[in-house]
Amino acid sequence: MKTKQLSRLSLPVAIATILFCGAAMAQDATPAQGTQAPAARGSAQQKKADAANAKTLEQVVVTGNTATGGLRKIDTSYSVTTATAEQIKEANPKSTADLLKISPGMWPESTGGQTGANIEIAGFPGGGDAPFFTTQLMGSPLYGMPTLSFFETTSIFRLDDTVDRVEILQGGPSVVFGDGQIGATANFMLKTGTDVPSGSVGVTWGDENLRRVDGFVGFPLGNNWYGSVGGFYRDSDGVRDPQFPADKGGQLTATLSHDSDNGSFTLYARHLDDKNQFITPIPLIQRGTDHFSAYPGFDPLTDTYNGKGIQHVRLPGYPGGGTTADLANGRGAKFSFLGGNFDYDLGNGWNLSDKFLFDGGDVDTNALFSGTNPGSLSDMLYTNTASMGAFNLPAGSAAATYVHGGGAVDPNQSVIHQGWWYIHKHLKNMSNDFRLSKEIFDGNTLTAGLYLTHYTMNDKWALGNQMLMTNTPNAQPIQVSYVDGGQTKQLTDNQGFLDYGGYNIAQHGTATNKAFYLSDVWRIGPWLIDLSGRLENENATNNVCNLHNVDLDGNPNTLYDNAVPVCDGSYARTRYDKTHPSWTAGVNYELADNMSVYVRANKGAHFGDFDNALRGNTTGNTPPLQKIQNVEGGFKYQSDFVYADISVYHRQFSGLTYQPTNNQGVPVGAQALYGSDSKGINLSGAITPFKNFKVQVVANYLDGHYSHNNSCFLYTDLASGTTRCVTVNGKQLQRQPKVRYMLTPSYRLPFAWGDVTAFVTYTHVGAHTQDQSGLQQLGSYDTLDFGIVANVQQNWQIRLQGTNMTNELGLTESNSRIFGSAAGTDGVILARPLEGREVNMTVKYLF
Repeated sequence: MKTKQLSRLSLPVAIATILFCGAAMAQDATPAQGTQAPAARGSAQQKKADAANAKTLEQVVVTGNTATGGLRKIDTSYSVTTATAEQIKEANPKSTADLLKISPGMWPESTGGQTGANIEIAGFPGGGDAPFFTTQLMGSPLYGMPTLSFFETTSIFRLDDTVDRVEILQGGPSVVFGDGQIGATANFMLKTGTDVPSGSVGVTWGDENLRRVDGFVGFPLGNNWYGSVGGFYRDSDGVRDPQFPADKGGQLTATLSHDSDNGSFTLYARHLDDKNQFITPIPLIQRGTDHFSAYPGFDPLTDTYNGKGIQHVRLPGYPGGGTTADLANGRGAKFSFLGGNFDYDLGNGWNLSDKFLFDGGDVDTNALFSGTNPGSLSDMLYTNTASMGAFNLPAGSAAATYVHGGGAVDPNQSVIHQGWWYIHKHLKNMSNDFRLSKEIFDGNTLTAGLYLTHYTMNDKWALGNQMLMTNTPNAQPIQVSYVDGGQTKQLTDNQGFLDYGGYNIAQHGTATNKAFYLSDVWRIGPWLIDLSGRLENENATNNVCNLHNVDLDGNPNTLYDNAVPVCDGSYARTRYDKTHPSWTAGVNYELADNMSVYVRANKGAHFGDFDNALRGNTTGNTPPLQKIQNVEGGFKYQSDFVYADISVYHRQFSGLTYQPTNNQGVPVGAQALYGSDSKGINLSGAITPFKNFKVQVVANYLDGHYSHNNSCFLYTDLASGTTRCVTVNGKQLQRQPKVRYMLTPSYRLPFAWGDVTAFVTYTHVGAHTQDQSGLQQLGSYDTLDFGIVANVQQNWQIRLQGTNMTNELGLTESNSRIFGSAAGTDGVILARPLEGREVNMTVKYLF
């Protein structure tokens, strides 16, 4: 017990110790005589003041352009949302993905917990994971592919006080730079050292038993060298308490930087070790097409199936002879990063820039995944009801008991079987982005760049593992035996498993991407014109073990392991080698110092990944590239009264792939190709009618639908168990609301001792659907969040914030393993609603 307590305290103590030592070093460090540090290296307080005084359109962004030192927002011919460290906190994001809500048109579904979010971008037909989104750290993508099965890049990134700001770019020039992302990119920039030692230490408490410590310190090392270190540690039961820590772990980040008259260099390192509960859909009652209410015995705002009774399991079908797994490990990450940025003015109009990143680690999944709907134990045992996956045993033949004691299970007890899935995912990545720029003549700069990345994936999966359990919060497993023809047969094992997996694969993927790009930027008075092109090749190989069915114990009466698919020692190898050009062109016209308009066009492609293009396909028969054609225009304006950043777009996709799967995640049937066509408006703005009062708005309208497929998508109807088909042409893009907006009025009260700012955020999410069929509506909802921030003197800040204060029942997704309507004949549906009310308070000391 003492060892466990010490391990919990080790990271907070380490953070505090490093901060103390760093501060001490900073006090002793003095610049060399005669050396003057760059003016940009100010204290934290000075940076805060500079940020407050800067006009929003005067902010400089470095993402999506090749300009030395970046471009002012008023000069960018694309949509980019920026947020400082303080603005990130004001958004009170539940996760890294949840922060993306501050960018109009971004739709992060964060109801699954800290990690594993589905990230949608208006007009980009994603539908799961985050294929059209890239997370960058200091300008470097975190992994060579934006998404894999059971992985999206925000899962290996945590927000803390080491983050200085974020730049979120949608579409436009991102098809040419970095990893060539055709959708959206969030670039997180780290804080670095300062001339004057500065930093903060904060403690946060939350009503879900959240306990968190954050810290950061930046300091000079002498001779224009600077250092910083910071991180966090937290432990939380979660709003949906699983009877074990829902979120537990932390992160350490350090930087070393150097400034000179001609350039700068920053080296950074980060280690993340975090465990996060992954929240599976829970039962609800659906009335009509889009009205939802609580299922008896389940609080849709605070309950979860996860619990101690099903926490620890052994999975015999896992590749290599089986393994143990723990729900408390959730969808966490144990990942390390080492990267650097180098910028140098070579003179005579030449500039050099290089960014590199090496990272790797484990991103495992230990979680429940929904299958069929719940029903009474009696119906589950003795009927053939398709919607609940019933067993149709001989009447009166079965005995059902609780795995952990408690005797026989009541025949009227509501039960369900769900997949207990374990995925071990080990990833490695290294990338380098080199640029060389030359000012050809006054106002015209040409940049040539080379982007290289090499990355690997080593996976072992155990999918299926259907466990029979009570349909209750913190579920209890059930074991079943029955008598047939005088012979006792074991329907489940002694853990409650009905099977040992339907898809137990091992796979190894390796890939290299090479891209060469050119960009020319020409300023002619108020005009800024850019034209850029990219040629990229992806060369990838994936090896997936071939499966054969084995009776693990040789006993025909143990039904759960009579036909377990296991690797047979051979592998199916798929090679993928595709090359594609992308281009973008933009024109920005500055109408006045505070107003500009722009137009932009681009074409790009989304390369396949290990899971969604290579696995399950053969060399030469992989799906085509997903291609986009995008045209957009925008208007930016700022005065003392109004700030507005408005953009309109038309996005067309081709080459989208639909792969049917069964309720165990196993691919079934042939793939289908289709496209999409979308038009929309994004708005980010603010009104300041009088001093200290402001109303901010983030809003978008989307008219997007599927296209270019006149066939039927085959699926199994949940209620009847029959095979049906539906056309997707003209259906609303899945998961994406047509209308979404956030309104945030805020008021600042100045006092002699400091100030207090209070704000409320009202969010409306319009009607949205579960999948391409449009048959499962998810409705609309409205939420209220709040915040109160008090700055006391120069050194103290107290923050009280809360989310979903009205306990709104809103859905982001239903059962993703069911295509079409997910509600049974009794109106029961498995879906993932918002978490209930959560309030937290932070006390921070700044120095």
